[in-house]
Amino acid sequence: MATPQENARLEQIKRNWQQKRQITERLDKIKTKIGVYSGKGGVGKTTVAVNLAVTLAKSGALVGLLDVDIDCPNVTKVLAISEKPDYVDGQIIPAEKWGVKVVSMAFFQENQEEAIIWRGPMIHNAINQFLQSTQWDDLDYLVVDMPPGTSDSPLTVMQSLPMDGFVVVSTPQDLANLDAKRCINMIRKLNLNVLGIVENYTGEIFGQGGANTLAKEVDAPFLGSMALRPSYRDNSKPTALLDEAVEAEYSAVAAELKKSLKEFGSEAA
Repeated sequence: MATPQENARLEQIKRNWQQKRQITERLDKIKTKIGVYSGKGGVGKTTVAVNLAVTLAKSGALVGLLDVDIDCPNVTKVLAISEKPDYVDGQIIPAEKWGVKVVSMAFFQENQEEAIIWRGPMIHNAINQFLQSTQWDDLDYLVVDMPPGTSDSPLTVMQSLPMDGFVVVSTPQDLANLDAKRCINMIRKLNLNVLGIVENYTGEIFGQGGANTLAKEVDAPFLGSMALRPSYRDNSKPTALLDEAVEAEYSAVAAELKKSLKEFGSEAA
């Protein structure tokens, strides 16, 4: 006879399998799932995720944006969205702005300035709740704003959500690229795809070219760079919808991303 510990372990395996099956079924109408990821906070990961999403939507694609940076959810601020998702019969119906469907933990905070102080299991449960309960319907792309770093939160997303690959965000500085290399190594250890690297904040202040050098070192595509511009101070809408130069940068990144997706056999590309 099996011991109580063995029975408990078997039940946990069953629950995990059922959970993964439910997530897979929930996302089966989404052609391509892209994680936007960074080795550290502060490199502009959320800014890249939002502007990439609205750029893809402006090109005519059906796009969703899932913010799973649970403790620091900032997607709603960059999108300048105040409309909240609906909750119907246990399902989350995403809010929509600028042609992008969006779900974020920020929608469920009473006070956005309040810290979300959760341990790993609670973050794990919140991420899985989003994945199991959100009704995305047909999408060409789901852009996922990942938690930064290489700890429990990004690991939960990578193991729970079947991704087509990851866009890694870095900046010109050596320290940012060291951290980016760490998260690239994590992606590859999990046998997942690095779709490419983008360099944010280029220009006179921080320089440029560090992420391009990193891309060559790790044998990953370099998707392009985004300059540090005054137009990012305007919070009325995503900057790619305000500044033609920024729009051109993101359009170029999106074009390179589609090339990379094709190499990995993505449908939507």
